[in-house]
Amino acid sequence: MSSILLTAPAAEPLALDEARAFLRADTNDDDELIASLIAAARGHVETQTRRALITQGWRLTLDAWPAEGRIPVRPGPLRELTAARVYDLAGNATTLDLQHFVPNVGACELVVAPWALMQPTRLAAGVELDVTVGYGDTALDVPEPLRQAMRLLVAHWYENRGLVVTGAMSLASLPATAAALFAPYRMVSL
Repeated sequence: MSSILLTAPAAEPLALDEARAFLRADTNDDDELIASLIAAARGHVETQTRRALITQGWRLTLDAWPAEGRIPVRPGPLRELTAARVYDLAGNATTLDLQHFVPNVGACELVVAPWALMQPTRLAAGVELDVTVGYGDTALDVPEPLRQAMRLLVAHWYENRGLVVTGAMSLASLPATAAALFAPYRMVSL
C-alpha cells in the first residue's frame, strides 16, 4: 500500500511568531529560515509518528482488497473517507458507495467486507481510497507534546545550522527530549 499526499496542510501547527518567541529572536531577519525550520520540524514529527498534524488529504492505493477486510490508514489520525474507486484492466474507474466502509477512527483503519465489493482487475494500484487525516485545522487541535517537540527541533536546528562534532558526540543530532515527546504518538506496523 502506498500513500500519496493530495492536499497539504493549510497552516503549520506552530506559528512564526510563536517560534520566534521561543527562539528569543528579536528581529524578523531570520523569518524565512525559521518558517522553513517549522515546516521541516512538522515533516519530521509527521514522519516519525506517521501522523498528520494539521488536516490533510491523502490517497491510499492498494493492489487488491485485504482478505481480513482491515485497511490501515497511514498517516493518521483518520477523520473520514472521502472517495473510493476500483480500476479494471483497461484503467477505467468505478466509484464505490462509501456506505460499504466502516471507519474505525480509534484504530485508524477502514473496515470493509472485501467479498462484497467489486474486485479490481488492474494488476497494480487497483484500489484508490481518498481520506482526510489530521488532528484538525488549527494549531490548537494538535496535541501539545507534538507542538513542543516541534519547538525543540526548530530551536535545535536554528542553533546548530551545521554538523558540529566534538569528540564522539555530534551536536547536530536530534534532542532526546523531542524524541521522547513524540514517541507515545508513534503509529507502529505489525
